[in-house]
Amino acid sequence: MSDVPPDRLSTDPDSPYYDASVLERGVGVRFKGVEKTNVDEYCVSEGWVRLAVGKTVDRRGKSMTVKLQGPVEPYFRDPDED
Repeated sequence: MSDVPPDRLSTDPDSPYYDASVLERGVGVRFKGVEKTNVDEYCVSEGWVRLAVGKTVDRRGKSMTVKLQGPVEPYFRDPDED
């Protein structure tokens, strides 16, 4: 497996950008230089993140999200970091 996270990744199993093996390895995201822990999806090449908004869900049970534009820096977390 490479040391660089994918260009686009989602935590939603229904998404075509979902990758369980990458998520299991542990991916962290810095958005505009700030560590974000509520990222549902990101795209480095397009420069956006989709963040969960509280604990609210839509009528299908998926979490409500907001899409923000800006520089995205994904990285693999160290196993000792937790």
